[in-house]
Amino acid sequence: MTTLVCCLDRDSTVTTATGLTPPVVGWEAVRSLVTDVGLDDPEATTVNCLLEALRVTRDLNDSGTDAMVAVVSASPAGTTAPDRAVADQIDELAAEYDLTATVVVTGTTDDERLLPVIESRLQVDGVDRVVVRQARDIESTYYLLKQFLADEELRTTVLVPLGISLLLVPALLLWFSPAVALAGLAALLGGAVLYKGLGIDEYVSRLPEVSRELLYSGQVSLVTYVTAAGLMIVGLVSGGIAVTPLPESLAPIVVAAFLHSSSPWLTGAAVTAATGRLLDRWIADEPLPTAMLSLPAGMLAVGIIARGFTGYLLTVEFTVGSVGLSPIQRLAVFVAGGILVSLLGVKLATALATQPADPVSE
Repeated sequence: MTTLVCCLDRDSTVTTATGLTPPVVGWEAVRSLVTDVGLDDPEATTVNCLLEALRVTRDLNDSGTDAMVAVVSASPAGTTAPDRAVADQIDELAAEYDLTATVVVTGTTDDERLLPVIESRLQVDGVDRVVVRQARDIESTYYLLKQFLADEELRTTVLVPLGISLLLVPALLLWFSPAVALAGLAALLGGAVLYKGLGIDEYVSRLPEVSRELLYSGQVSLVTYVTAAGLMIVGLVSGGIAVTPLPESLAPIVVAAFLHSSSPWLTGAAVTAATGRLLDRWIADEPLPTAMLSLPAGMLAVGIIARGFTGYLLTVEFTVGSVGLSPIQRLAVFVAGGILVSLLGVKLATALATQPADPVSE
């Protein structure tokens, strides 16, 4: 009594790849088919089906059951119907080898359509369905997601802003219109992308260390940086207050009014921060480059010119004593003042940079 381990091949992959006439019977013949079919089409499901049939046959023989392996395959297209061809091969095997039962190994849903044909001729003790564990696209996606989730920095950069956005969706839709909610989410995601893209996270991560060094070293720049931060906040608030009564439809005028009101404070913040850095280097008796010495004057000049252009856009009249200046005259005065301040700053920086620093007498 022999149990047949039957590998079904309804789409005639075996006969097309090898040119053999089915059925193919025996361990060595089927194992040779694995190489031939695999070389013809490495991605064919039939390769896995053949290997599974060999494994089942080995396990049955090891357990004391007399088992033989065979592959039944439909004839090439144009001969007989696939089901009829497989039925003839099963009849041939049953008559030649005195078969009593079979274990059917299938690789596709199409192969399982042959099960009624097998059951009508032999007792089917089991059906082994071979399922490829990971298809190529699924496998690539799986490992890509696994690698993505394993990268802590990438996970924090992408998943955290996305999770916060999803959590805010219900609240924004509850309190605001869909347009406002969408704009808020877009602004949040855009800020997260710029935060990472511009490297702001690196500056923020170094901020505690830099602050600790400034605090323990007693540098003047610590005080000037805090002062600059306060001036910047005041400038932003001042600009916001200035544009509050303006209509939103006049976007250029709103921007000009904001810059016109905040530019003196922002300029003072920049000059204060740059001056503090200069004082630190001067106290430490470090060399003072010309570019660093001229930086406060350059920032002051930029602030003056920006104030002049924004005032011109707002067409604000300016009075010096009893002399009234038109907007274009006022702009010319500010531009000339900015250029003069810049030239004086460069001249002073060049003079200080070329002269050796005198020792500070106690």
